[in-house]
Amino acid sequence: MTGLHSGVDPYQPEPYRLERLDADEQQRRIAAFLATMTQRRSVRQFSAAPVPFSIIEAAVCAAALAPSGANQQPWTFVVVSDPALKQQMRDAAEAEERENYQRRMSQEWKDALAPLGTDWHKPHITTAPYVIVVFEQYYGLAADGARVKHYYVRESVGIAVGMLLAALTHAGLATLTHTPSPMGFLGELLGRPPNERPFLLIPVGYPAPDATVPTIAKKPLDQVLVHHAASGDPASR
Repeated sequence: MTGLHSGVDPYQPEPYRLERLDADEQQRRIAAFLATMTQRRSVRQFSAAPVPFSIIEAAVCAAALAPSGANQQPWTFVVVSDPALKQQMRDAAEAEERENYQRRMSQEWKDALAPLGTDWHKPHITTAPYVIVVFEQYYGLAADGARVKHYYVRESVGIAVGMLLAALTHAGLATLTHTPSPMGFLGELLGRPPNERPFLLIPVGYPAPDATVPTIAKKPLDQVLVHHAASGDPASR
């Protein structure tokens, strides 16, 4: 039948404008971005020095601009700065991580982590001025409480987290991606609804004056980039 509203909003296009940069400006900007992102490391020793909350807000705003399946934006960013709550999070995380290192993890897994120097102690949760806990909304909730199917949730939230890390790095802040396993305690401690699952937590702040990071290397470009260029394209030579 025609003329009946299906409940789905129709496609409504609007103009899109993007500043067209000349090649020199493109190179300048991408070089500056790359130079900043080379400073991103997984930091585990944080300073307790305060960071303006407005910086965290702006970074979350940037993350929330990420593309998502059907534009459902299936994420929630919970920022924790309360010391007592951070201590509860640390206690719960260390309890799970202690169990992992002592009983759950295979020797192969431990060997893979050895170059990073990690263990079950997680002081970064209490020392960093902020901990951002990212939740994935694996289904939505309609106004009447009915479930709404979400699409490509993990992919969408992963992209948003990448944008969040880039924004925080550009603000001159150190970060760590931490996934205590299992993470169910985070939803309970932070009072999140049943349609949200913890994705990861990110301590944020300035590195401690004596902070260290493991000596590791990233794969070279020729191991991560594959370019199928057209015949005669200078880039293919």
